[in-house]
Amino acid sequence: MKKAIILFTMAGCLATFSPSEAQELNGYTTVKARKNADDPHWADYQAKTIGTYADLVDKNKEPALSQFGGWEINKSKATGFFRTECREGRWWIIDPEGNPFIHKGIAVFRAGKSEKQQAAMKAKYGNNEQWAKAESKMLRDNGFNGLGAWSDVDQIRQLDHPLVYTVIVSPMGNYKSDHIKKYGGAYKQAGWQNFRFDLAMVFDPEFDRYIENAIQPIAQYADDKYMLGIYTDNELPWKNDALDRHLKYLAKDEPGYIAARTWMDERKGSESTLENIDDEDRLAFSAFYFETYIKKVSAAVRKWAPNHLYLGCRFNQEKEELQNPAIFKVAGDYVDIISINHYRKWEPDQEIMENWVKWSGKPFIITEWYTKGEDSGLPNRTGAGWNVPTQEDRGKFYQNFVIELLKSRGNVGWHWFTYQDNDPLDLTTDYSNRDSNKGIVDSQFNRYQPLMDKMKELNEHVYNLIEHLDNN
Repeated sequence: MKKAIILFTMAGCLATFSPSEAQELNGYTTVKARKNADDPHWADYQAKTIGTYADLVDKNKEPALSQFGGWEINKSKATGFFRTECREGRWWIIDPEGNPFIHKGIAVFRAGKSEKQQAAMKAKYGNNEQWAKAESKMLRDNGFNGLGAWSDVDQIRQLDHPLVYTVIVSPMGNYKSDHIKKYGGAYKQAGWQNFRFDLAMVFDPEFDRYIENAIQPIAQYADDKYMLGIYTDNELPWKNDALDRHLKYLAKDEPGYIAARTWMDERKGSESTLENIDDEDRLAFSAFYFETYIKKVSAAVRKWAPNHLYLGCRFNQEKEELQNPAIFKVAGDYVDIISINHYRKWEPDQEIMENWVKWSGKPFIITEWYTKGEDSGLPNRTGAGWNVPTQEDRGKFYQNFVIELLKSRGNVGWHWFTYQDNDPLDLTTDYSNRDSNKGIVDSQFNRYQPLMDKMKELNEHVYNLIEHLDNN
């Protein structure tokens, strides 16, 4: 039996509402979600929508937009490229003309990967150029101004007015792929992202050569004012117990073992053992380990694209680097914006976001997040984003998530993952990208209109929401 919700009216009387009647009360709604299609357990989550701020939306008009999608208001110094600036306690991206800018993006914006998707693209648009024109306009019409990682940058740049894009290069990913070949094509003990013992091989001398080869190609974008910035790698395994792992699992002649042993000897003496390691040691080593990577790759980014923002390496592990103040402090010394892939929580946590900014002294951008609709017809068994019943529910999730992001004065943007659904028939993809409704369009390039309507509704009021949230 469904319970009624009891509320006091303004007159002090009791009023009752059934759950369906109360669903949109004051712009709040309840959305059901579960981990994936195999999870029998649904839970109810509250979602704030743009309706929560109905008076604000009705009365105020957003400022005019620059050619980049920045707001032509409260201008500051124009440098001809994107940069960051903290104003009165809130971080902003500043567009090349000096306008405040929030990067509202879609990741993996490309015209299909599988045979099925490519055939659908040609049938609907004719070629990649026409696809890029039509779908770039579609994104702008729905309030987006940018593109996340793995987008078809070279195609987009041919447009007269490209969306503000990002570029990702993978020096450690490339090195790992070649390193695996030495172990017969697979590691016996592979962890996250298939790294051996869950360790990024930052101490290997051979890695240094991969850095230059991987990052030098960004030079072709160095003078492009529409490029926001560069990522290096994605979701590397920055484990809290990396010190233990280096000393326990690696051979004594491996560079990683030698580096960790030398660090340990200098800190605690040559007689120290694994049993002597404490949490303070682990935290300190994680900073040393991470800095070995970030110092090298950031130097190469600055060398080849000195005018652009360095966006970091896309942190993602909730109980590892996302709760590690030492790693964030180091990141703040080398990156312009901290990039974070956000999963497994209904909404971002205000205290955690505050810590990210406090620890690093830099703003952050959410570079992956999504939820999947069970009305899409896809199996929805893979991927980290939760399942919800409908496309409209996906849109409510989007609105709630973004509103929570905007409450943080350190957030400067977000990239929904992804543009197009997975094609279950494409077995060349990794398992997590195999069968799910992550896209804003399906494999036939049909839009999920209820989702898009909710995205547009929120996207077109971001500046006014920021102004309202900062003043209340």
